[in-house]
Amino acid sequence: MKVIRKIVKETPEKTERILKIDDTHMVIFDDFRNVRLNERADLVFADPPFGIGFKGNLQTYHRKPDALTYVEVLKEEYPNFIRDLLEWSYDVLKDSGSMWLLSGWNNLRVVLDAVEDAGFIQLNHCIWKYQFGVFTRRRFTTSHYHLLLLVKDENNYTFNKPEHYAEDVWYIKRPYHHGERTAGNELPDELVEKCIRTSSNRGDLIVDPVLGSGTTMRVCLKLNRRCIGIEINPELEKRIKQKLGL
Repeated sequence: MKVIRKIVKETPEKTERILKIDDTHMVIFDDFRNVRLNERADLVFADPPFGIGFKGNLQTYHRKPDALTYVEVLKEEYPNFIRDLLEWSYDVLKDSGSMWLLSGWNNLRVVLDAVEDAGFIQLNHCIWKYQFGVFTRRRFTTSHYHLLLLVKDENNYTFNKPEHYAEDVWYIKRPYHHGERTAGNELPDELVEKCIRTSSNRGDLIVDPVLGSGTTMRVCLKLNRRCIGIEINPELEKRIKQKLGL
């Protein structure tokens, strides 16, 4: 527990709920804006809500609160939310640190403006092409997300090239949970692993400020990276434990 206490600063009394996995892996159930770290991170990985006013609800998709892997942000609140996320992440990172940020296309302009305002340098704009996009009648079906690789110093960052000819369009299948009560928006381990392998080394500290169901944590355990996950929805503790085999 000593390692964890060295990393986490004081948080409000109402937000002391922590899931300790081991001495170098933990989940804090809180809004990331309430959390400060004593140790700076080597990498931030974030797959935040997209602020698109998703109309689905628990009943429609047979969801329970412990299976809903994100808390949506209202469209009108999204610009402030994404700015807070990027500014928080910038402050958390070492000067040589990097950030992977996922985004849909709807609010991409807002995201890119916030990236610049926070002080980040955009190193790459990758595209994740996936299968099973939501069917549409009078427009093309969306079947991709944006992955932004951001750095604080374009002359000092970690980049472990994943292959000799590494392209910025990634064809990776989405996970399919037949019959499971999940939100259907969990990232594939392969995608998260590619980002973490590329932008960090063994023993590095990875922070995910919007952890969701725990994919980032599971990948960090596999790759021998330290990890702090922050998740605003305490109902997800059950799902996280299930994913981590706890």
